[in-house]
Parts: sequence; structure tokens; C-alpha cells
Amino acid sequence: RPPRSHLARLDTPIRGAPSAIPPPGTQRSAPPPIGRAAMVLDESFIQKCREAFNTFDQDGSGTIDTQEMKLLLEAIGEAPTEEELFRFMADVDEDGTGEIEFAEFLRAFEKQRGGAQELENELDTIDAFVALGGNADKTGFIDTARLVSVVKEEFGMTLKIERLIEELDKDKDGKLNFMEFAGLFV
Repeated sequence: RPPRSHLARLDTPIRGAPSAIPPPGTQRSAPPPIGRAAMVLDESFIQKCREAFNTFDQDGSGTIDTQEMKLLLEAIGEAPTEEELFRFMADVDEDGTGEIEFAEFLRAFEKQRGGAQELENELDTIDAFVALGGNADKTGFIDTARLVSVVKEEFGMTLKIERLIEELDKDKDGKLNFMEFAGLFV
């Protein structure tokens, strides 16, 4: 599997990091919209993010500027070019202030975690497709009779897989291509 991005490594606690409450008057961004993409982050994860944020907010301003972000990325083993750093800051800095507030910092993790989960789900689907006879590059087909056999006999599931397959097998050829197969998991 491909390595996770540098943001994924920030969820480990940083020893000696202050756990300060944001200074009074710190501007807060609006919470992310509620919907399918919104994730609920647990309190311990939010606290770890707060500790990381506060560690690199060296001037105590309640924001991380470009130079502080560069130090943060270097501390986790990344060596971003100026262009990469600029793009990263532009992606995360939602209100265009040139600095990242904690809410923006947290939403960047939320987006990254969601993207990682989507990738993980797709890789799992590809693995299953290959195990049933398809190819890793999403070509090939799965014989529907084999799929029914695996679901019912090997996994002992009692769901009406035939009905699902009938709906998904658009060309009614008794085989599922990758897109048809992936439809089982939506």
C-alpha cells in the first residue's frame, strides 16, 4: 500500500508540548458543514492536534504562519520546497489570512483522514476484486456464480446476493467488471 501523507504522522503526541487553551480574542473559523464528508474527531485526537499546533505556534499568536509550518513539517521528516509549502498553506488557509488558525489546522486533518479512509476502502475493494478473479488494474471480470458461492458458502452469509448481482450486472453477461463489483460496497 502507498505510504500515508506527512499529515498522518502528526496524530502522535509530542512530548513536552503545552496544552494551552487558545488566547482570548483568537479568531475561530466556522465548523465544517454537516454532511457525508464531515467526520467526528474524538477528543483525544483533537487534544493531540492542539498540542502539536501549540508546539509550533512559537510566538503564541494562536496561528501558525508559513515559517512555523515549515518547522512543523521539517520536524516530522518532510523537506517541502517553497512551492510545496506555499501550496500547502494555500490549501489549509481557508480564510486567506496567510496564517492557519487551529480550526483550519483541525479541518486539514479531518480532510486528510477522510481521504485516507476513501483510499483504504478502494484498496480493499481492489483486493477483493483480485481475490475473486479480477485484475489489480481494475480490468477483468468476476464470475457471478463464483461470487455467489464465496458469499454463501465460504462466508456463510444469508443475504440475497443474487438480487444485488442482478441489479449490478448491467449487461447481464454473468460477469461483473470492477465498476459493477464496486457497486456492491456503495
